[in-house]
Amino acid sequence: MRAILSARNTILAVLLGASSAFFALPLAGGVSSASAASVAGLPDFTDLVERTGAAVVNIRTTERVKNGQGIPGSDDEEMQEFFRRFFGVPMPPRQQPAPRNRKPGPQQDEEVQRGVGSGFIISPDGFVLTNAHVVDGADDVYVTLTDKREFKAKIIGVDKRTDVAVVKIEGSNLPRLTIGDPGKLRVGEWVIAIGSPFGLENTVTAGIISAKARDTGDYLPLIQTDVAVNPGNSGGPLINMRGEVVGINSQIYSRSGGYMGISFAVPIDEAVRVADQLRATGKVTRGRIGVQIGEVTKDVAESLGMPRANGALVQRVEPGGPAEKGGLEAGDIILKLNGINIEKSSDLPRLVGAIKPGTRATLTVWRKGAPRDFTLTIIELEPEKTAKKEPKKAKPEQPANALGLVVSDLTEAQKKELKVDGGVIVDAAEGSAARAGLRPGDVILQLNNTDVQDAKQFNVAVSKLDTKKAAVVLVRRGEASQFVPIRPNGQ
Repeated sequence: MRAILSARNTILAVLLGASSAFFALPLAGGVSSASAASVAGLPDFTDLVERTGAAVVNIRTTERVKNGQGIPGSDDEEMQEFFRRFFGVPMPPRQQPAPRNRKPGPQQDEEVQRGVGSGFIISPDGFVLTNAHVVDGADDVYVTLTDKREFKAKIIGVDKRTDVAVVKIEGSNLPRLTIGDPGKLRVGEWVIAIGSPFGLENTVTAGIISAKARDTGDYLPLIQTDVAVNPGNSGGPLINMRGEVVGINSQIYSRSGGYMGISFAVPIDEAVRVADQLRATGKVTRGRIGVQIGEVTKDVAESLGMPRANGALVQRVEPGGPAEKGGLEAGDIILKLNGINIEKSSDLPRLVGAIKPGTRATLTVWRKGAPRDFTLTIIELEPEKTAKKEPKKAKPEQPANALGLVVSDLTEAQKKELKVDGGVIVDAAEGSAARAGLRPGDVILQLNNTDVQDAKQFNVAVSKLDTKKAAVVLVRRGEASQFVPIRPNGQ
């Protein structure tokens, strides 16, 4: 090895000597200062870690089982957390050796390791934020500070929808993190994560904000980063360069189970909003209005005369729900809630969920070419009802129209079941209609902002369409409605 290194150094010396004139000018000029400036511009996290690290805690959870029963693989804490978090199942069981020379008698509970995670203190009296999946289902939770003090914690509340939990330890004058504003984050700015990946306490990793408001759930617009996060980091803080916590490290995108360059954090403002309710009542109450929604595409927006593609398309209105009582219908596009713009459909459940049940709210809706306001009362979120079966398919009895559709009138019984006054049922879909996704059994309620009364009126309207433009039909499938653009056959 030494001989190889010596030979390499000799070659480098010869090359540098032969090219001294080439290297001399740049080094004497701007390259040297530019390199120094580049190095000087790199972030130094040392002071930041010293200021914030003491408020970050290690969380371990245990479970009580009958003596000798054990928890499969309980000696591998990080693997337990790994399997639960990233695969949604417990670690596969191991074969336990049969106990020897056990005396007969009643079995006693035994405390065994269940998992590990991270968290951070948000108040001097010991309230700790972490992820719901870190502590949910645990019998006992232990919090360890950086000075090695360990506390038995009480679970104050858990919210699985946002993956946020609050636990409490008994203490005073404890170090705490300052809450930041995720709204001020900029893509590309530096952030750090502190936690206990694989049980390695007080591990610091750094990276940048990769994206903001990634939609991964109804109530969770996550912060995306490239900060290294692994099993055990869950629940730890994401900290900006001002020493403020801006998120709770919660998830990773991975095909291997380990870090692959993409991690996600719960925005701290969302987490604090949840934590406040957990601290006050032990649970989170959310509002709902009783609609099923979808995205508004560019084609649909243009066909309906909207200035731009925004809002949430009402696909289904829950019978007897607030939306139906307030006058909303399938095919409406919700543009605003209490004056706040709905840019994409995922904005609506977050805004509605944040409103206290019983509150009156105003919705601005796009209907038949113009905005209209509706007022309704928010009610408490509850499990969704099972959707009804689709209407039975019928056989075609006539040629397809210019959109590739064969339709027939709805029976009075079907109208009553669907709670509509008109519309037609699709008997067959071919050509453009089939390519657009329509199929037998679908119900068409509107054509280009005009209500469909029956098959005759619908076919006459289709025959008068501009063949150079796409038409948009409001299609009901089961209990959901969706605008579908269709270009006439041959276009």
